[in-house]
Amino acid sequence: MGGHIATQPMNLGAIVPKFDLKYLTTVGLLIYAVNGCELIAPFVTKMKNPRREFPKSMLMLVVMTAFLTIFGSFSLGIFFDAHHLPYDLKMNGSYYAFQALGQQYHVGNLFMYLFAWTEVIYLAALLAVLLDAMTRMLVADTGQKYMPRFLRKTNQAGLPINGYLLTCFLSGFILFLGVFLPEMNDVFNWLLNLNGIISPGVTCWIFYAFMRVRKDPKRYPSQYVFIKNNKLAWWVGFWALAVTALATVFGIAPQDVTEFSALWWHELVINIVAIAVLIGLGGILPLVTKREEKYGTAFSKLQWITMLLSVGITIILSVFVGSTQLAERNLLVVGIVLLGLVILCMIGWKKPYKNKKP
Repeated sequence: MGGHIATQPMNLGAIVPKFDLKYLTTVGLLIYAVNGCELIAPFVTKMKNPRREFPKSMLMLVVMTAFLTIFGSFSLGIFFDAHHLPYDLKMNGSYYAFQALGQQYHVGNLFMYLFAWTEVIYLAALLAVLLDAMTRMLVADTGQKYMPRFLRKTNQAGLPINGYLLTCFLSGFILFLGVFLPEMNDVFNWLLNLNGIISPGVTCWIFYAFMRVRKDPKRYPSQYVFIKNNKLAWWVGFWALAVTALATVFGIAPQDVTEFSALWWHELVINIVAIAVLIGLGGILPLVTKREEKYGTAFSKLQWITMLLSVGITIILSVFVGSTQLAERNLLVVGIVLLGLVILCMIGWKKPYKNKKP
């Protein structure tokens, strides 16, 4: 690496991907890599002149994303042999690239260390922005109709603290699903690949909402329009929805592991579990809101304590059984989780013991 082009021969065949099933499972990662512009929605109104500056910012975003994607991919072919990629490229590829750059300029690992600290600062800032933007999108607009009061509650600074805690809990749950994978590299690859399912899946709803809005512009008027023709905008949204939906479905198949091996099936199961939990949460929260409207409170204090204990015990038992060498440990973990869900539903289905409406 460094000082020469690692990919030999560097021709069109080395750049153009092979369009097979394995490639289709990675399209979701490409969408995830260029995703994110939808997160600026809560901040559009803070522009000086949103009606004029918003379309310009979208055009600039397209140009910048295309530049980084095309030339970034080409630069990877210079530092790494495209025909024999490192096993841990997804996790450590950036560090390998800056290490090679430092060796080329005879400064040792200086660039790698500078990049590492820059990455820490960047990821901390990104986490803060994503956490704030996603939570605000969750509780804004229709939040009063579909989100429980405890999630809409804000502190003196107007920050939805409980919404942040929910996001942290979901992140912890996702990390928990990966604790049974054999190596840290497998955990990292799985988490990254999971983003190639969740991120396009969320984007599907954004495109669907966009189509509904542009189909009925009188009911949903907007000052911030990128494509002015409503019919053209609808078809563009439909095309984007179709491509994104296909990428989401194909992304469910595990990557970076031998097909149909035990690890492949394990990752397939936890992919499905993660999707089911996130979609299920989207269905449960409006039901909790309805309980608040009906009874004045969703659950009594005793119900909250019992449900939290049930979740905690289920997690502890799942980790304990999953860490054993039992041949059927995966089935046992699934059984424990299902039993925990049944108990949770039985407790949560009952009426609150206190604060009932007369």
